[in-house]
Amino acid sequence: MSLPCVAADPSDSRRRTLTSPRLYPLVAILLLAAALRLPLAFWPNFHHPDEIYQYLEPAWRMLGHDSVITWEWRYGMRSWLLPTLMVGPVAIGDWIAPGGIGAFILPRIVVAIASLSIVASAWAFGARVSRTHSILAAFVAAIWFEFVYFAPHTLSEPIATAAILPAALLLTRSAPSSRNLVEGGALAALAFLFRLQYAPAIAVLVLGACWRNWERLPPLVLGGAAVLAIGGAIDVAHGAVPFGWVVANIEQNFLHDRAVEFGTAPATTYVVWLWDRWSIVIVPLSFAIFRGYRHAPLLFWVAVTDMAFHSLIAHKEPRFVFLSMTALIIIAALGSADWVLLSRLAWRRWAGLAIAGGWVAASAALAATGEWPALWMKGIGAARLAAELKADPQMCGLALYDLYFFKLPSRDRLVGDAPLFGFYARDPLAGDQLSHVTRDASTAFNRILALRSNEKELPANFKVRDCRSIDGAPVCIFARDGKCNASAAASFTTNDVLKRMNLSSPRRIGHATRSRLRAVRISP
Repeated sequence: MSLPCVAADPSDSRRRTLTSPRLYPLVAILLLAAALRLPLAFWPNFHHPDEIYQYLEPAWRMLGHDSVITWEWRYGMRSWLLPTLMVGPVAIGDWIAPGGIGAFILPRIVVAIASLSIVASAWAFGARVSRTHSILAAFVAAIWFEFVYFAPHTLSEPIATAAILPAALLLTRSAPSSRNLVEGGALAALAFLFRLQYAPAIAVLVLGACWRNWERLPPLVLGGAAVLAIGGAIDVAHGAVPFGWVVANIEQNFLHDRAVEFGTAPATTYVVWLWDRWSIVIVPLSFAIFRGYRHAPLLFWVAVTDMAFHSLIAHKEPRFVFLSMTALIIIAALGSADWVLLSRLAWRRWAGLAIAGGWVAASAALAATGEWPALWMKGIGAARLAAELKADPQMCGLALYDLYFFKLPSRDRLVGDAPLFGFYARDPLAGDQLSHVTRDASTAFNRILALRSNEKELPANFKVRDCRSIDGAPVCIFARDGKCNASAAASFTTNDVLKRMNLSSPRRIGHATRSRLRAVRISP
């Protein structure tokens, strides 16, 4: 006797999927990943000034506050999308914990949570092969030190990667539905808006997904076009030409070689950096990548394309190829799962534990050696100086004396509503008379931040209070008693100084100050 056909309720299926015991390991791994990432959101370090001054500062400015305006924003080289998305977390964070620290922490919590998409994507890539692959790939993505380190940083590279990985997952399904293609296209476009330089890698992903079936392209383009339209509308809402930032980027970086001002490196640099970062671990990683390639070939070529493209750009930083590193580690994790299944059935559990332990040991060892101890602590000295200044009830104005201010926390965390002034030798109004100009304007401020080595150049009535190490050199708070008359330094407010120094000077100041910092090293 045949049973009557009863249509299944999709919501019932979804509930069964979400509560399936097969997903319990994923839930546990996601909780582990969150436990490693979220505490770092409260750790007041930063990897690069961009995470504050390119994204959080513009969001703070959109809420009606004063903020530092970088030369990139003056030239219109940044999309308004990411700062606009940061406005909500910045505003809520400041409401929860006023004074700048909440506006710094909550966005970091949000992006750390968003980074869990990488862990979930690694699980899904592995699930296409076996349960062992899904568990090991997700576990590696949860504990790998680079993923953990970058998770709370409000930088375009890890945020864009958190969109590209699920996009790759959707677009590389054997038979993606129209919904999969629309969603994948939307995520790919979102990643493009976050990180323009990932466009070649995104193009390879799209072409690879459609190469054998061009009928997939229309829904994919539809999803991408919708997100791009939203991005363009946000530009318009801020009074900018839609996607004018793309043109400005090409003009400044490719036609005017602005990136060269930040330093140059040969085309082989990223390969050398991989050896520096992964050390001897690169040997088993290479074998694992070779083994795992067959499980995610398109993801491998996305990684290669990203690294090749950035190798052609003269200015290089390891964070630029975060997408490549992420994809390669996930592929290596898939390859290492193959080794587990190659062992005898009775030994597979122990083999899996041994390989997982090897990943943990490698991650911990690399995170504690080389440049990483300094990276974990980067910005801590500056944050402590800022906290001391912000808590100082007597401060009525702060001057930065030939000090690279992008090494410091955001304007609000540094001075709040108090005036912030900048005195730099490259400023046409100061030049060779920097110390005299600072002395003449010193009634406008009663606190100065400067290198300890510059103490003799400061006004005599400013005395050293506290010093902290920034990039290995002592930077100190110098203080005087008395009130402030801000009009005495009206021409030296920070944004006026930056604008006067032909817009690019913040970076040039950075190079000059970094040289001075290197020359005045202190012992730990």
